[in-house]
Amino acid sequence: MKSIVLMMLVMLAFPGAHAQQSFSRVDQWLDSHADEMGGRLILVVYKDGKMIYSHAVNQMNGKQRMLARLMAERQGKQPDLNDYTEMTRQPIASCSKWLSAALVMTFIDDGKIQLTDTVGKFLPGLSKNGKGSITISDCLSHMTGILSPDLKEDLKEKRHAKNMDEIIEQIAAYPVEGAPGTVFRYSNTGLQIAGAVLEKISGKSFETLFAERITQPLGMKNTDFGKGAVALPAGGASSTPEDYIHFLTMILNKGTFKGKRILSETSIAQMQVNRITPDVRVAYAPTEAEEVGYGYGEWIMGNGTVSSPGLFGSYPWVNNEKGYCAFLMAFYLKNNGRQAKYAELRKLVDEQIR
Repeated sequence: MKSIVLMMLVMLAFPGAHAQQSFSRVDQWLDSHADEMGGRLILVVYKDGKMIYSHAVNQMNGKQRMLARLMAERQGKQPDLNDYTEMTRQPIASCSKWLSAALVMTFIDDGKIQLTDTVGKFLPGLSKNGKGSITISDCLSHMTGILSPDLKEDLKEKRHAKNMDEIIEQIAAYPVEGAPGTVFRYSNTGLQIAGAVLEKISGKSFETLFAERITQPLGMKNTDFGKGAVALPAGGASSTPEDYIHFLTMILNKGTFKGKRILSETSIAQMQVNRITPDVRVAYAPTEAEEVGYGYGEWIMGNGTVSSPGLFGSYPWVNNEKGYCAFLMAFYLKNNGRQAKYAELRKLVDEQIR
């Protein structure tokens, strides 16, 4: 009897410790899936103004370590084989789309552009090639109607460009597969066009705008789109779990972060409206996000959950109903079964949130 009373007193005195302990099933899931998800994982969960969970796993085998060394060598860097931490920085691929869509929405809030504006108004080269009627909304929701090349070819073209105008010329030459707003094709194209529009109306680079409007006000000190000649808004960012949680916290808090208004509540709501209506044809969606909706820069998962998975395995999400956000950092390319894994993990975390 005394031991039961003592346990209850400890739980009352240290509620945070009890809450952390309740995540044991999440710990087990991460431990058991690390090997098939690149060998290293870290999951952080934020709720009610604080980090309520952080757990890292490092089970890298010889092959995974060798691949990490080869990738670092190609980039002219020293390989980092240490455990992931909340400060670990690495490429986040399509998790970038959420960040870029938010940047575009700051211009909507400022009244400098409208979602219904057509891109030909700012980029006449697209009008000359029959693509001027695409709207900003189409760009943010992957409904430009442009038949983009596969990812490998697309990135090869863009990385050789000297400036944003060259990339827009490339996009202008792509074929069309349907009227804007009628075909959903998940690609880099729409956000690249939107990024070019922002540069045209502001006279500043995408990277500068991103720093001024997103990373600086959100305290994201280790997040950027690189120092290349041209930013790739749809997949070119690198970030850390700590930084990305700052962004997710802003989304969760309806556009505010530490009392600062970054986006309007209206813009947050617009981003989370499913644009894939029954009359829209889905030409392509990645395997980790099939049969779910899409808003502006984020997938609509149902039950108040929104997300933006990355090609390399990182997975951010916000659960509006439960009032929390989370970021899973990983690095692996095999995407078989990813959607099911993400769903399992979300369910386990949901079950621990009170």
